[in-house]
Amino acid sequence: MADAAADARADHAIQQWKVRRLIKMLNEAKGAGTSMISLIVPPKDDINKANKMLAEEYGTASSIKSRVNRLSVLGAITSTQQRLKLYTKTPKNGLILYCGEIITEDGKEKKLTIDFEPLKPINTTLYLCDNKFHTEALAELLESDDKFGFLIMDGNGALFGTLQGNHREVLYKFSVDLPKKHGRGGQSALRFARLRLEKRHNYVRKVAEMATQVFITNDMPNIAGLVVAGSAELKHDLTASDLFDPRIDKVLLRPLLDVAYGGENGFNQAIGLASESLRNVKFIQEKKLITGFLDEVAQDTGRYCFGIKDAVAALDMGAVSTLIV
Repeated sequence: MADAAADARADHAIQQWKVRRLIKMLNEAKGAGTSMISLIVPPKDDINKANKMLAEEYGTASSIKSRVNRLSVLGAITSTQQRLKLYTKTPKNGLILYCGEIITEDGKEKKLTIDFEPLKPINTTLYLCDNKFHTEALAELLESDDKFGFLIMDGNGALFGTLQGNHREVLYKFSVDLPKKHGRGGQSALRFARLRLEKRHNYVRKVAEMATQVFITNDMPNIAGLVVAGSAELKHDLTASDLFDPRIDKVLLRPLLDVAYGGENGFNQAIGLASESLRNVKFIQEKKLITGFLDEVAQDTGRYCFGIKDAVAALDMGAVSTLIV
């Protein structure tokens, strides 16, 4: 299981390296006119909507006065339409497409078309026809690839969600009807208090069990950190309870957050309040990684290498435990 997780991290790192190389290539590409198309279709958008928009753009471009520029733009739009026909629906993470005439190093024009599904969901909608490709949204995909879990809990219910970059997703939520704090006289008051505590305990148990189901995969956390937020003491009861999975407790980000709402409004508020904590997690992880490498160098253990040639040779031998790009 640990090997599978390490392989997944390695594959992800390779995908990131490919995207960085692609960004560099696209940024260096230049066109003679405004015929370089940058198109991004987010995951939940209908691919037919993009086709319809391109058809409208084709009609608009037909009235460009400059014949050379008009033919160049119309050609790029047609090529983009043809490439979109390869997709019957928008891919799970969305679709990114670049198409246009670029000028090569020897001054000749060359048609370039690149289309791919990003390595994680992209929430940007974009269509630009310019003298360059626009890669800002691609760069944003690389800014934060850690996934953080969010658990929002109050007296009305619980919500489990994740945040990765700018992609927010609700994984599961449920409502609960807990008795309020009010008493009656005599024996009924004791009975009511006992029933109230019992229902709270059952609620905390259910939340703890769901947290394990949602945030644990292959016996380990599937998130870099967990933010627990709520508007009552229930969140403290949960994290202090023996019911709370110790594997999740290891990635719990403290302090617990107080939010004014439950549900999705509380989720949005918690994301804003947790921004500093999430940045610190990334910084600590990177610092630990670099410190480990420098310790190997300082102790001259021989279990390190640097530079492209030595790193590639080590990768070919399967001798790499950690790769820093």
